[in-house]
Amino acid sequence: MHTDPHAPPPRPEKAPHPPSGPEPDDERPYGVEPDFVEEIASLLRARERDAVLARLAELHAADIADLIEQAEPAERAELIDLLPAELDGEVLSYLNPDLREALIGRFEPQELAAAVADLDTDDAVELIEDLDAETRAQILASLPEAERALVQENLTYDEDSAGRMMQRELVAVPEFWTVGKTIDYVRAATDELPEDFYDIFIVDPMHRVVGAVPLSRLLRQRRAVRIADLVTGEVDAIPATMERAEVANLFRQYALVSAPVVDAAGRLIGVITVDDVVRIIDQEAEDDLRKLSGSGDTGVFSGIADIARGRVGWLTVNLGTAFLASGVISLFEGTIEQIVALAVLMPIVASMGGNAGTQTLTVVVRALATHELSSANALRVVGKELLVGVINGGIFALMVGVIALVWYGPLIGIVIALAMIINLVVAALSGALIPLGLERIGVDPAVSSAVFLTTVTDVVGFLAFLGLASMFLL
Repeated sequence: MHTDPHAPPPRPEKAPHPPSGPEPDDERPYGVEPDFVEEIASLLRARERDAVLARLAELHAADIADLIEQAEPAERAELIDLLPAELDGEVLSYLNPDLREALIGRFEPQELAAAVADLDTDDAVELIEDLDAETRAQILASLPEAERALVQENLTYDEDSAGRMMQRELVAVPEFWTVGKTIDYVRAATDELPEDFYDIFIVDPMHRVVGAVPLSRLLRQRRAVRIADLVTGEVDAIPATMERAEVANLFRQYALVSAPVVDAAGRLIGVITVDDVVRIIDQEAEDDLRKLSGSGDTGVFSGIADIARGRVGWLTVNLGTAFLASGVISLFEGTIEQIVALAVLMPIVASMGGNAGTQTLTVVVRALATHELSSANALRVVGKELLVGVINGGIFALMVGVIALVWYGPLIGIVIALAMIINLVVAALSGALIPLGLERIGVDPAVSSAVFLTTVTDVVGFLAFLGLASMFLL
């Protein structure tokens, strides 16, 4: 069943700001402003801890996390030490994962266990999954038995699977119940149900999902109506082994707000909601950007050594491709010695080809990730990119050719114009064909496409420009 979209949870209250001075016109309607961060820092330096506590009491958990992320390291540590009780699991779940991993060591296992106990299963799993085995075991041992069993079961699934990220708290009722009985159940079982939910899942005696009913549809019906009669269409059940990127695509495709997660036998074991999917989409987009840039699995809160280590690998590969491009240039040393203008102009051809290819590459890699591009329309997309390469090649060939003509004469202008057309066409084709080829052989196109593309555009750019110069100018 393709559920109707519902309104998301209410936006967190706007973070308070210092009372002095007018508010800027471009102020964000969420998060904390730099002035507020400085105010908290000033209060911490003045040892006004009660004032800090009062200010933080006004904030949403996400805004407290935002404040911690923006604070200086010393102030950040003081905030953590000041608020072990108030800095609950919800705040930790909003923190950047790298920063959370660094800060979580400041808590005792008992404190972390108390924080985890207040979280939904999916947030609890995210909080403890990257901890060392000893700390994780201590936290799990401190949890109530029922909750510990659910968290441990989630941890048995692959890291990038629906089973790892699903929430175990959900609302499921038998198909013979009426609307009235369902409403009474929801009202009475407040301690057992999730704090926020959007759909009520209907199960058979084997706990297999047979349908789902949005709350909006349920509340518009009379009490005597059988809840099974409100189901329309098939339910979009997610296998627990489905990759999280596919989960995001499913939600995007059918505009889902929540979807049930089932095991291999089709039994209902969890639910994934739209807030989880927003986080998945954000993480997947971030991963693609990092892979394309070769920056490794690091961010702004990672340590210096980790950042350097994460980037050195692809920089080494790029160094090798740079030597390859230099080898092509060395083949035309004699030509460059006789016509010094070629040394001035040849970086233009390679640079334009690299930039044009990266534009195509970015679009194609993202389209592959979202399934907008497949074998069914690949030929059409490649043809379109080829035409774009021809058009852009012609435009920039004219522009660069005229400039080179004024500087160095007509022959050099013609040579660089032809080389520009060749390289931009090749760049457009490479930007489309390289990720498609890597996808075909089972390699993540986001990981290595950029290196191959840079090599192709540099080599073809230098070879075309210097080769044409050797033919026409010598």
